[in-house]
Amino acid sequence: MVYYKTAEEIEFLRESCLIVCKALETVAAELKPGITGAQIDALAETVIRDHGAVPGFKGYNDFPATLCISVNEGVVHGIPNNTPFKEGDVVSVDCGSIKNGFYGDSAFTFAIGHVGEDIMKLLQVTNTSLYLAIEKAVAGNRIGDISYAVQQYCEKEHGYGVVRELVGHGIGRELHEPPEVPNFGKRGRGMLLKEGLTIAIEPM
Repeated sequence: MVYYKTAEEIEFLRESCLIVCKALETVAAELKPGITGAQIDALAETVIRDHGAVPGFKGYNDFPATLCISVNEGVVHGIPNNTPFKEGDVVSVDCGSIKNGFYGDSAFTFAIGHVGEDIMKLLQVTNTSLYLAIEKAVAGNRIGDISYAVQQYCEKEHGYGVVRELVGHGIGRELHEPPEVPNFGKRGRGMLLKEGLTIAIEPM
């Protein structure tokens, strides 16, 4: 069942998301060759707890860490470890928090030092596809309009494939709520978007 939020609930959710942003900002400042996933995981947890929240992923389905860290070919859900990052690594950092009963959830992909032009293009195209999708996330549109925006830009315009096995999702009192938000689809199809719906759009 889709859960539409009140204005007050959206503010609670926004606060949790801003805490996630602060944690990711801290991670961004520290990411460099030689640092480990376990180290930045500890930093992120400290930031989250210092802001009166708790890590959203730690303990979720027995996940052992604050951050999901996936390196290079890894897509999502990697567990932080003690392997140092090296020059040229591409590191996806996914972070969640809970405050006032609402989740925040956001991810960013970082290039460690210098990476090739092909990698930079992939990162830039994926980032742009997110903002194209956000433009379609308005009341009166449909889920398919969001999905199509990602697929059209990544696949049709730039020749990349999108991940079909993993999707974006609703978010609120639960980390994963209906509806699913795929990165592929047809315009004008899927659930109608209404005021109060809160979703995580996750191009991959």
